[in-house]
Amino acid sequence: MAPPSKKQLLWRGRIESALRIAAPVLDLVLVAGDRVSRLVDREPPAPSLAARPMGSLPAQRRVGPGPAEPGRE
Repeated sequence: MAPPSKKQLLWRGRIESALRIAAPVLDLVLVAGDRVSRLVDREPPAPSLAARPMGSLPAQRRVGPGPAEPGRE
């Protein structure tokens, strides 16, 4: 690749200088946008639901490889 010409280097310097000057303003715009989006997107908390339905519980089932051995439960 050929080295950049003097004109290209001049433009690159100008653009980099403009970005250095604009960077703090752009940072503030990002922070403000983040805060606004958090305020707008707030939803009221959902009502909490019970982990289990209230009332009697169904009988527990045995979990395992097969039928239980006699005398062992």
